[in-house]
Amino acid sequence: MDKSITELHELLKNGKITSEELVKESLEKSKEVEEKYNAFVTILDDTKGKNVTDSLVSGIPFGVKDNYSTKDVLSTGSSNTLKNYVPFYTATVVQKLFDAGAIIVNKTALDEFGMGGTGTTCHTGPVLNPWDKTRMCAGSSSGSACAIASGVYPFALGSDTGDSIRKPAAYCGIVGYKPTYGMLSRYGLFPFASSLDHCGVLTRSVEDAAIVSDIMKGKDEHDMTSWDSSNIHLQESLTGDIKGKKLFYIKEICNLANYPNASEELKMHLQNFDKTLDLLKEAGAEVEEISIDQRLLNAIASVYVVISCAEATSNMSNLTGIIFGPRSDKQNIFEMMKDHRTKGFSPLIKRRFVIGSYVLQKENQERYFKNAARVRRLIVDKMKELFKEYDALILPVSSGPAKKFDEDKDVIDDNTNVLEEHLQIGNFGGFPSITIPNGFVNDLPVGINITGNCYDDENVLNIAYTLEGMMPYKGQIAKERE
Repeated sequence: MDKSITELHELLKNGKITSEELVKESLEKSKEVEEKYNAFVTILDDTKGKNVTDSLVSGIPFGVKDNYSTKDVLSTGSSNTLKNYVPFYTATVVQKLFDAGAIIVNKTALDEFGMGGTGTTCHTGPVLNPWDKTRMCAGSSSGSACAIASGVYPFALGSDTGDSIRKPAAYCGIVGYKPTYGMLSRYGLFPFASSLDHCGVLTRSVEDAAIVSDIMKGKDEHDMTSWDSSNIHLQESLTGDIKGKKLFYIKEICNLANYPNASEELKMHLQNFDKTLDLLKEAGAEVEEISIDQRLLNAIASVYVVISCAEATSNMSNLTGIIFGPRSDKQNIFEMMKDHRTKGFSPLIKRRFVIGSYVLQKENQERYFKNAARVRRLIVDKMKELFKEYDALILPVSSGPAKKFDEDKDVIDDNTNVLEEHLQIGNFGGFPSITIPNGFVNDLPVGINITGNCYDDENVLNIAYTLEGMMPYKGQIAKERE
């Protein structure tokens, strides 16, 4: 399953392969990947092929992150609190893919309810990186990223609240795209932080991301934040011509001199980034370095923690063990809820709920929650000011390749904190944002990210598409290190 959507469609239309054969291959690959990397919550063994139509995804298998509601299919959010939950409805974006003829073959593992960046808090166990099993895929869309990088199918759904599609894409050497907030309906996506949550897709090419998003986008009466994107045509926008486009990068993030303790991996990563800037210039784009107040950049991670935890605490107050999920055998509803939440949630989730409850307390709101909202606005306003002059922001993703599992994941490194957390800017402003592969560091993939102004998805994807065409990483399948 190393071919693109358009290649598979042509083979299906010409009768060179059948949908049944694709599904069988995808299921076999799913079991192989599950055994090696633990990427799935559920594999749908009884899945059948479908008729092939003019829809590019018809008859083609795909994966769905397990925080999307799928009717009559187990949907756990990778949490023990929902380990037996089977929904009675299907998320809008999933249903649109079904209607277009795509075929779900599995539900992919994630950090519990999407609240993590490691892929280690899934209730089914950690997801291993297919390039190196001693390293993580990042999160929370770890299972989807692992599956795409392993060649299980050409596309899988993810969700992105801070960087949960785009960082796993970088760590796994694939493409991760988060459209403008509201382009894809969130109806049926388990809410984490509603003002930050985005639906999106992971693929092995920019064109495949555009094809899938074209099908999923559109206004939805069930999601009041969705909007009419009928005048946006993502696949058609991929011309490969970016002459005259203006991009910027942030000096405080990209200048090696700002990292006195820089590792060799970081040095190599930034060298790769510099070469990519040269490719942009070769393609006729202008690239400029700009400076942003370091205080704003340093505040990104804290703002994200405060807002996301506060919204999560509110959104997940319905996880009581009374309405759905496994019920406790305690004698009254208060003890039942306490037992359910104490035993069901991982330590990371509990910490986030404690933080969220604390910053929402009346006596703390002004100092924490409202201040975080104000700083978020300052960051978004600064970006919108820059997008008046520039077409897009380009930055390296993280401080290097995938982190090892035995590294301390809970300690923030002041040296590289902003480099690790800057993708959250895309969620603060609802900006369209895409990660594509940008070479290798020590035989492990690294990525770059392109972010643009709201509703300018066509432009963002075309810049990514042009760069992708100038580099040899499109469509790559993970090759596990010995």
